[in-house]
Amino acid sequence: MMRFLAGVAACAMAALPLRAEEQVTDFRLENGMQVVVIEDHRAPVVMHMVWYRAGAADETPGVSGVAHFLEHLLFKGTETLEPGEFSATVAANGGRDNAFTSYDYTAYFQRIAADRLELMMKMESDRMVNLQLDEEDILTEREVIIEERNQRVENSPAALMREQLDAAQYLNHRYGVPIIGWRHEMETLSLEDALAYYEKFYAPNNAILVVAGDVDPDEVHALAKTYYGVLPPNPDLGERVRPLEPPQTAARRMVFEDPRVAQDYVRRSYLAPERDPGAQETAAALTILAEILGGGTTSFFAEKLQFDEQLAVYTGAWYGGTSLDDTTFDLIVVPKDGIGLDEAEEAMDRTLRDFMETGVDPEQLDRIKMQLRASQIYARDDVESIANRYGRALTSGLTIADVKAWPEILEAVTEEDILQAAEMVFALDNSVTGWLRAPQAAMEVNQ
Repeated sequence: MMRFLAGVAACAMAALPLRAEEQVTDFRLENGMQVVVIEDHRAPVVMHMVWYRAGAADETPGVSGVAHFLEHLLFKGTETLEPGEFSATVAANGGRDNAFTSYDYTAYFQRIAADRLELMMKMESDRMVNLQLDEEDILTEREVIIEERNQRVENSPAALMREQLDAAQYLNHRYGVPIIGWRHEMETLSLEDALAYYEKFYAPNNAILVVAGDVDPDEVHALAKTYYGVLPPNPDLGERVRPLEPPQTAARRMVFEDPRVAQDYVRRSYLAPERDPGAQETAAALTILAEILGGGTTSFFAEKLQFDEQLAVYTGAWYGGTSLDDTTFDLIVVPKDGIGLDEAEEAMDRTLRDFMETGVDPEQLDRIKMQLRASQIYARDDVESIANRYGRALTSGLTIADVKAWPEILEAVTEEDILQAAEMVFALDNSVTGWLRAPQAAMEVNQ
């Protein structure tokens, strides 16, 4: 009976439309600011987001972490708002706000009742150009971000290892520098560093306004012109250019030891292409490949290494294609007690070879496509998810047409596409392999 119901559910899901029925309107203000409106009138709620085409990878060498630092500083005062008043006003109006920094963007958002949209635009446009900072702000907030690094990175051997893996993967590109920053550079971030980044990148011609929810495009257009359209653009912004990564010509390896490690594991990253505007097919194949290899207990790695051979307690694969420049495809194998990291790495390589020889299970491919289709449909019920999807894509060089086309491109992926993508990416010369383990001397003493 359960199998019958599951089959009915699968058929019903397969019959649902591939493309999200999103009503998207976009326009550009005279000062260069792009505005994207996604209508969803099912609830009187709006998601108001400002995305800057600037993140950690756009920093000047020597001031790593300044993009994230400035994100914190933007919650200080302006000429019309006291420090903390922005968030307090949002909360007093029944909403919530926050911000986040990535390599390719910095975003600020408020989720609030639709009739409070004008207030959000008034405040957000104010801090785009009128931020007021002093040395005390720098000293106090610098301590905050250093403590954040302590909690998220210094206290986590896995996070420390990931930093080293990224630095080994990207020798020249800024993706090799942690978003939060190297600690020794964070400790010297100054008022001048923050203002230099702010004055260059925080301008309407470097920003995208995304408004999703119970709104009318014409009304959003009028409000955007009133509050954002009067802001001056930065005529010296220039092209968005990053240092190019030299061709990787040899496999790279590292061993990261930390006495706090409770579970050893092997992790490997491969350089991989990102989603490109008008050419997302390879990224779609890699997205599905990650699900096939490591997307849960029914994945290829899990069945082979966790259940058949019983060598691992966890396996995984993931790929994040929404980035401006080349990204990575990652694999992890966490071995069972008594299985060494050399054996775990050998099993990883053997399983990859087996996959390339075996090919893609058609039933698994259909199931993954159905799951991806379902997640896209469910995401339409959340204005926050919708706004984030468009903001991440647009700040990473994609277009609205690319976002809309993505579900059908995923659906069209074939076994041949997946194997070709795997053949291209799984070259050891493009890889970094890391072992995370407790120090060997300490392990021998404990034994």
